[in-house]
Amino acid sequence: MEKAKLAGINLAMQTPFNEDGSINLKVYEALIDKYIDAGVHGLVLGAGTGQHPYLTEAECNNLYELGVKRVAGRCNVICQTSALNVDEVIRRSRHAESIGADAIMVLPPYFEGPSDEDSLFSFYEDVDAAVKVDIVGYNIPQSTGISVSTALLKRLAELPHFAYIKDSGGDFAIHQEYLQTSVNVLNGADTIAAYAFMAGAVGAIQGTANYMPYEAVELYNLIQEKKFSEALSLWQRMLPSILLFWQGYYVQSVLRAAQLRGFGTGNVRKPLRGISAEQDAAIQKAIAPLIK
Repeated sequence: MEKAKLAGINLAMQTPFNEDGSINLKVYEALIDKYIDAGVHGLVLGAGTGQHPYLTEAECNNLYELGVKRVAGRCNVICQTSALNVDEVIRRSRHAESIGADAIMVLPPYFEGPSDEDSLFSFYEDVDAAVKVDIVGYNIPQSTGISVSTALLKRLAELPHFAYIKDSGGDFAIHQEYLQTSVNVLNGADTIAAYAFMAGAVGAIQGTANYMPYEAVELYNLIQEKKFSEALSLWQRMLPSILLFWQGYYVQSVLRAAQLRGFGTGNVRKPLRGISAEQDAAIQKAIAPLIK
């Protein structure tokens, strides 16, 4: 079987902010180099970890243009083009395709959008008809209120460009159901990453890779090489921070951990708020096993 183009660790990249909430483009470009040097297979620009909901369309377009140029073919680039308005999704998607994105990632029409499967299918059908680039669907029911059923995923697989699903739901039973379809599955629930790779997920779109890119890549590679004992030993060092961050304040915690490990500024954009001193202490304790 041919290897999926987006196989491996696709790092859900942070957007580095200054203290005033403006984007630090110099740090952004430096981070791209650092993450590629760490061996990531792809970068997801405008990811949830990059605070996509709080970026304007113009900011996203600028980040994507700079990002694609900086990457210069050294790894895959996935651009999130999600929006509430379908016409905006299509406009964003066409822009991402035009500048050379390898794929686009599109949330279902969240926030009081349609939840029946015919409407959800129609939404992705409209996006699919507007582009020729690969589409990564997105299952994150805890955030959208919409769960992509296996039956719907099988229908979506019939669309010409719907090639991947990012599953951030965290339900391993559903994840394995997805794996029985023809769609390439990218794990998005950091807490089950090791087991998702073992079960057959082609890779991940991973937020916690922002602060442990080397470890994320090594874990994936060890499992591909069937070195399961070594992989699980590494996983035990990764797990304390993953479990902590999954409980809440995910973006803030990931960015602070990344800052502590030399990746980024640690700042968030409003309406998100920074972490407390107590949370900071917990973060430092949780990432301590990663320091050899």
